[in-house]
Amino acid sequence: MKREDKALVIDELAKKFSEADNFYFTDTSGLTVEEINNLRRLCFGKEIEMKVAKNTLIKFALEKSDRTFEGSDSVLKGTTALMFSAVANTPAKIIKEFRKSSEKPYLKAAYIDTDIIIGDEQLEKLASLKSKNELIGDVIALLQSPAKNVISALQGSGGQKLSGILKTLSQKDA
Repeated sequence: MKREDKALVIDELAKKFSEADNFYFTDTSGLTVEEINNLRRLCFGKEIEMKVAKNTLIKFALEKSDRTFEGSDSVLKGTTALMFSAVANTPAKIIKEFRKSSEKPYLKAAYIDTDIIIGDEQLEKLASLKSKNELIGDVIALLQSPAKNVISALQGSGGQKLSGILKTLSQKDA
């Protein structure tokens, strides 16, 4: 690879690192071409961008980006595939799903909203994180719950009683 090509890769990765809130470092060594293609298809279907680059280029790109990544030296060994995602838990779910048919990819590390998670043993925690939309849904469900309880109580107690009371009150004023 020419020096100019390396510079382009570093610039592209540095831009990705700066823009992405969530990215994963994975070890895909030992996967066949067919398995890598299947993994890429899964990623594409979930709007995850997967890139493979040399560790030295990744290291230079991290240094050039505005992100600080403590422990990158221990992570950037062997084959490294990067996964960029808008949703923090999606790559972890993809890795778990893919591992049903293969031993890899391993999670080397993840960068989630300024937090750095290192090690494959953290995969389960990452997969169980709730996304922003899931958290918003939970809050909305909690806010709707009291109103639903009042409505169901009124329906269960016989809406006729309530309508009868309202009718009596309206006639009393007349």
